[in-house]
Amino acid sequence: MRRPILGLALVLLLASCGVPVDDAPRDLGDPRAGYGSSTPAPDGFGTAVERLYLIRDGMLVRVIRRVPAPRTPDDMLADLLAGPTVDERADGLGSALSTMSVTGMTIVQRRATIEVGSPGARSDEVLAYAQIVATLTSQGAEIGTVSFRADGQPLGVPRADGVLSTAPLTIADYAELIDS
Repeated sequence: MRRPILGLALVLLLASCGVPVDDAPRDLGDPRAGYGSSTPAPDGFGTAVERLYLIRDGMLVRVIRRVPAPRTPDDMLADLLAGPTVDERADGLGSALSTMSVTGMTIVQRRATIEVGSPGARSDEVLAYAQIVATLTSQGAEIGTVSFRADGQPLGVPRADGVLSTAPLTIADYAELIDS
């Protein structure tokens, strides 16, 4: 007597576990949207993660974007220079890089050297350099330090403590500016 009841309960339990069926077809969007481009994938799409540092209220804020494929350092720099997405701006995020002209990047032995066309003269200049350094050095083992050049010469850039440095920089040089 117990076996038929248990069997019936098991059948009912299994029948209730399933994917619900829609009454009509629905558009799920193109999951490949943005694949192969330098623009971030729509929210929720993408198998790779990109970490960028944007700013809010004078502090660096780490932003996680889902992207269709792993980003190269050149891709990350381009995405950072493009600034926040519409949703990120709506969340109060911005960029201090809007007036900075980056003309190139080379990577040799884990050091990225950023060529700056015209150094910024804004009051948030430290945040602009901090955004680049934090973004590029927080991605993993590919880039360990960042230095800057202008007109082919080493460029002194401000660290978080206000001291100008021509030495290679790391995210630790801007740790006090990171909003946790």
